[in-house]
Amino acid sequence: MARAAQPRPHWSNTLFLGLFGVTSALVLLDIHLIFFYAPVERTMGIVQKIFYFHAPSAYSMYLGAGACFLGSVGYLLKPTDARDAFARAGAELAVAYGLIVLTTGPLWGSKAWGVFWTWDPRLTTTLLAMLIYVAYNVLRMFGGDGPGERKFAAALGVLGAANIPIIHFSVEKWAGQHPKVIMAKGGGGLHPDMKVVFFLALFTFTLLAACFLWARVRVELARARLARAEEDAIDLGLDDRTEA
Repeated sequence: MARAAQPRPHWSNTLFLGLFGVTSALVLLDIHLIFFYAPVERTMGIVQKIFYFHAPSAYSMYLGAGACFLGSVGYLLKPTDARDAFARAGAELAVAYGLIVLTTGPLWGSKAWGVFWTWDPRLTTTLLAMLIYVAYNVLRMFGGDGPGERKFAAALGVLGAANIPIIHFSVEKWAGQHPKVIMAKGGGGLHPDMKVVFFLALFTFTLLAACFLWARVRVELARARLARAEEDAIDLGLDDRTEA
């Protein structure tokens, strides 16, 4: 008896697995370069290596906030499951990377400033952004999944994105203690080897954010299809009972 032909994997699955494989390899390479190639900073010592996780995580938080903004605006213009899933995944990404930023930042600050936390403009605005996206996720988890709840969450996603430029330019506009190192006047600068590792980390974290975002959108779309299938099954069962 001939075996049934196995279905070919969808091209998006192959592309996702390829992206995941490349990202995994880059993560391992990045960790190796951070700890064994990048020179140890003279003043802060080994603690300075937090920078290679902290700054790319902040950038990835911006990417998550941007994805949430685009998905939210798209959903307000024309509601679809895909746009809602993209916004929701972006908000979760912003919270995940925001937690890394608000964890690594105080560890850096303890060494550089002598305190874990100070109400620096950039720290304060980053915390505010985190609270907005936490509120978004709490609303989506416990506030229902109807059209009204989705639109309210989309409006919150647009509001959260308005705070991102404030975070980025807070150091230039309001000074504060946060250092300006990359592409900013008055920064301390980086050793050429540090720049190589940093920009590789930035690229790696970008791919990692893309993997997380893509995976979360896939899960959310599958959940939406399952919910609709359950609703259709219930409606079909009710119709059969009515006919009987």
